[in-house]
This record gives sequence, C-alpha cells and structure tokens, in this order.
Amino acid sequence: MLKQRVITAIALLLVLLPALFSSTYFPFCAVSLVLITAAAWEWARLNGCRPIQACIFGLFCLTLCALAWLAGLLEQSFPMLWLFFGSVWVLVGGWLLHSGVTGWPRIPQIVRLTGGVFLLCLAWLALAQARVIGINFLLSVLVLVWVADIFAYFAGRAFGGRFSSAKLAPSISPGKSWEGVWGGMAGVLILAFAWSWGDARWGASVPSLYTHLLARGWWLLLMASIFMASMSVVGDLVESLIKRSAGVKDSSGLLPGHGGVLDRVDALLPTLPLAMMLYSI
Repeated sequence: MLKQRVITAIALLLVLLPALFSSTYFPFCAVSLVLITAAAWEWARLNGCRPIQACIFGLFCLTLCALAWLAGLLEQSFPMLWLFFGSVWVLVGGWLLHSGVTGWPRIPQIVRLTGGVFLLCLAWLALAQARVIGINFLLSVLVLVWVADIFAYFAGRAFGGRFSSAKLAPSISPGKSWEGVWGGMAGVLILAFAWSWGDARWGASVPSLYTHLLARGWWLLLMASIFMASMSVVGDLVESLIKRSAGVKDSSGLLPGHGGVLDRVDALLPTLPLAMMLYSI
C-alpha cells in the first residue's frame, strides 16, 4: 500500500508541479479542471447515480467550469459571491454535521446533486482565481490545509483523549479528536506568521493570503487562520459523512493508494472559496 501511495503521489507531482509553476495560469487551470470533473463524477456516484448518470454529471460540471473560463470570470473580482458562498459553507456545513450520517439521505437527491455541482464549480473557480493572483497566494492556501491535516494527525496521535474525553464526531469519523483539531489550528497559526515573515524577509512580489491579512492587523490574521483551519475540518467531516452514508471507505479508486479525488480535496472545498472571500473583501 505504501509503495502504491508513493508511486501515485510522484505521478501527480510530475503533472501538477510543472503546471503550477508554468509562466501562465492556463496549464494549472486545465489540469485542475480535469480533477474537479473527476470529483464531480465521484460525487454523483456517492449520491446514488448510475455509471452513465455519474459521467453526465461530471461532464456537466466540466461544462460549467469551462463556460466560466471562456466568459473571462477567472480574472474578475466577486466579493459578494465569495461572501455568500462562504457563509453557505459555514451554515450548511454546521447543519450537516449536526444532522449526522442519517440526515444526509433525507435530503432529496436532486438537491444533493445540484448543491454538489455548484460547490465543486465554485471551488474550482476559487482555485483558478487564486492561481491568477499568483503562485505564492495559491500555495499559501493549499499549504494551510496540508499543515492543518499533518499537525492534526500528529497531535491526535500524541494527545488524543488526554484533555477531552469526547470525540470530535464519533458517528462520522471516530478517529478524530479535539486535540487533533487544536493541534491543526496551532500548526496553521505557526504557518501564517512564519509565511508572513518570509514574505517580508524575501520581498515576495505577490503577497500570500497571510501577508494580505496581516496588512489589516495581526488580530485579523489570527482569527482568519483559526477560522480557515476550522473550516478545513468541516470539509473533511462533510465528505466523511457522505461516504459513511453511502457505505464506502473511499470516494473512488481513481488514485491508487489514496482513494479518490474527493478524498484529497475535501478540506479544500470550503477553504478555497473562504480564502477568496477574505482576499476580496
């Protein structure tokens, strides 16, 4: 399993890194468009669609994103759009976690599918706009999610259950602890201030999300970092809830050793729009 994971990770990096560091944003946006189409296909399968229906759903998501690209939306500012959908993620995400695994199937399938395609398309639009802003800005958002996940894992392994006997969400993801969440937040705070210092030290031509926030006050950077770390957990738990409702371990087997695309990007689905919200307003 480890060998398979490493091979898949290397293959992905060989595609993603050249696209990310290309002199234009076109290659990265094109590669990410393929990935979000695969994620849409997985979403449809998790919500009861037959194979042909899932393919149509994926193509529909691809078409919407491509039309947004052709319409020139990648280079436009949408502060109210990001504010609205950032709020939707906070409210709906909290409601879904409160409703639990049994609450998901009660939502009509058409609502789940419609909501899913819009959330995926908006996540791709936020990802593409972040790349248009600059590589430093995009990486600051992506690394936030990775650091939150890594610190949460090690904090959970080292301190899980020592300070809080209650699990984070036992019916959704029994292995997650509150200590892991706190560890993830601590990691993101360290990252935010370190990255801001690095931007100032080496004179980054394009400011990161953290430098952008710090320019408006350290308190905003502090609050926004904790908020983003929290929402990355929400994204992870919502996808776990959907998989548990569908009775599967992984969203698909598209990425051998890693599961599916949704398994890799679940925490990014809320954090990308929220990063654009913080940047644009």
